Amino acid sequence: MLKIFFKLDEAGTNIRTEVLAGFTTFVTMAYIIFVQPAVLANAGMDFGAVMVATCIASAIATILMGVLANYPIALAPAMGHNFFFVYTVCIAMGIPWQKALGANFISGCAFILFSLFAIREKIINAVPNALKDGIAVGIGLLIALIGFEWAGLVVPHSGTFIGLGDLKSKPVLLSIFGILLISILLTRRVKGSILWGILVTAILGYFLGLVKFYGIVSPPPSLKPTLFKLDILGAFDIGLVTVIFVFFFLDLFDTVGTLIGVGQQAGFMKYGRMPRANKALLSDAIGTVEGTLLGTSTITSYIESAAGVAAGGRTGLANLVTAGLFILSIFFYPLVKMIGGGYLPTGGTAVLYPVTAPALIIVGSMMLTNATKIDWRDYTESIPAFLTLIIMPVTFSITEGISFGFISYSILKLVSRKAREVHWIIYLFSALFVLRYIFL
Repeated sequence: MLKIFFKLDEAGTNIRTEVLAGFTTFVTMAYIIFVQPAVLANAGMDFGAVMVATCIASAIATILMGVLANYPIALAPAMGHNFFFVYTVCIAMGIPWQKALGANFISGCAFILFSLFAIREKIINAVPNALKDGIAVGIGLLIALIGFEWAGLVVPHSGTFIGLGDLKSKPVLLSIFGILLISILLTRRVKGSILWGILVTAILGYFLGLVKFYGIVSPPPSLKPTLFKLDILGAFDIGLVTVIFVFFFLDLFDTVGTLIGVGQQAGFMKYGRMPRANKALLSDAIGTVEGTLLGTSTITSYIESAAGVAAGGRTGLANLVTAGLFILSIFFYPLVKMIGGGYLPTGGTAVLYPVTAPALIIVGSMMLTNATKIDWRDYTESIPAFLTLIIMPVTFSITEGISFGFISYSILKLVSRKAREVHWIIYLFSALFVLRYIFL
C-alpha cells in the first residue's frame, strides 16, 4: 500500500531507504526542538508549550508535504523568522506575542491564497536577486550576533556599544567548545553535526555545573499556555501591516529557495520547474497557519532535508518517518529543558545559553554563502544589498534591513537611469516603507 501511494518504484526507491532518509533528515534538523522554545521564551511565551507546539506543528506540516506533494522535504519553525518574531516584533516594537502570532497567522492565510494562484511567482520575480541575497546574509548575521550574545562572547560596552566578553568564564569556554565541536563535525561531514554538537556540549555543561539535569522522559508539558492564544483582531492594527508583510515575504522566499535547492539535488526539477510546486507551497502555508494556532512562529521547508535526499529519500514516505520522530520528541521534554534552558552567571544580569548558542553561530555562518552571488562591482546592486545585510544586525531588525534595501535600490536605479530594470512592485513597497518612516 505504501509503495503504491508514494510511488516508490516509480521514484526508484524502497521502504528501507525512505525510512533511513526520514531519520537522517530528523537528526539533521532536530536542533530546532531545543532552540525554538529558548528563543520564543524571550518574548514571554511558555517554554514547554512552545516545545510541544513546535513538534506537533512540524509533524503536521511535514506530513502534509509528504502526502500532498510526495516530496521528502520536512518543515519546522524557520530560523531567522523566530528571531524577527521575538527581537524585532515583540521586544523592539513592544508588541505582545499574542498579536505577533496573529500577524503571523494573517501572513500564513495570505500565503495560502497566493499559493492557489500565480501571484507568488510575480512577487518572487519582482524582487531583484541582490536584495534576496542581501536579506539572507543579513538574517544570518543577525542570528550569529544573537548567538554570540547568548554565548557571552559579546557583551554590552559603554564606549563601543558591544565588546568582547570574559573568555575565562565557564559559559564562554563551553560555547567556544561547542562552536569548535560542531565545526569539526561539519568538516568531517557527520550527519546531524549540529544536533550531536549540542548534545555533547550539554553533557560537558552538566559536569561544569552550567546545565541542570531534569531527567530524560516525561509526559508532555501542557499546550494550553499557547494554544489558540493568538490575537488575530489585534493584528489588524495599521502599525502591524509592515510586520505582516515581512512575515509573508520571508516565508515566501525561504520556501521557494528551499524547494529549488532540494529539488535540484534530488532531481525533481523538470525543465526548470518543480512538479507539484503548488501543493508544496500550500503545505508550507498551511503549516504556518496551524503553527500559529498551536503557538509557534513561521513553519517553513527546511534545507536540512537535503541530508535525507543525500541518504536516498525521494518520496513523502520519508516525511512520515520524520514527522513520527517529531511527535515522539514531545515525551523528551526534560531533555529539551536541560539543553535549551538558560544560565544566569553569579552577579550577571543577562541569561546565557551556552549550549544552544553555538548552533546559532554556525547556522548564521551557513547563511553567508549568498554574499558571493551579489555583484559587488555594480553599485546600484551592491550598495542596497550591503545596506540590507548590515542594517539587520546593527538595528536588531529584519524589517529595517528590508526597508533600507528596497528604498536605496529604487533611488539608485532611478538616478542611474536604470529605472526600467525595477519592477513597479519594488517602487510601491519602497514608497510604503518611506511613508512608514514618516507617519509611524
